[in-house]
Amino acid sequence: MFFAVDLATVTHGIQLAVAPVFLLTAVAAMIGTVAGRLARIIDRARILEDRIEAAPAGEAMTPAYEELGSLRVRGRLVNICIALLTFCAILIGLTIVALFLGETTEMQILRLATVSFLSGVVCFLLALLCFLTETVLATRILKFAQPKAS
Repeated sequence: MFFAVDLATVTHGIQLAVAPVFLLTAVAAMIGTVAGRLARIIDRARILEDRIEAAPAGEAMTPAYEELGSLRVRGRLVNICIALLTFCAILIGLTIVALFLGETTEMQILRLATVSFLSGVVCFLLALLCFLTETVLATRILKFAQPKAS
C-alpha cells in the first residue's frame, strides 16, 4: 500500500477530511440538547411515579398515568434520536477516514466516502424529525390556563 509522503498531498487530504468535522460539531451539540430533554423527561416521570405511589388507595390517578404514558412515548423518541445521532457521528467519522485515506493512499474508496456521508446526513435528518415530533408531543400536553373572565 502506497502512502503519500509529500506535504501537499497530506495537506490536501487533511483539508478534505476536515470539512465533515463541522457536521460532527452540529451532531455533538444536538446530542447535548436531546440528552438534556431526556433528563427532564426522566425527572418528570420520577415525580409522577412518586406521586402515584404516595397517593391514598382509591384516589383517581388517571391524569398521572396518562402523563406517564406520554412521557414514555417521548422518552422512546428521544432515545431513537440519540441513536440516530450517534450512528450519524460514526458514519461521518468513517467519511473522514475514507476521504483522508483516499487522498493519501492508492486506495479507491471514494464510493465508501460518498455512501457514508449521505447515510450520515440521512440519519441526521431522521434525528431532527424525531426531535421535532418529541417537541410537538411535549407542547401538546401543556394546559395553558385561560384567563378568568371578570
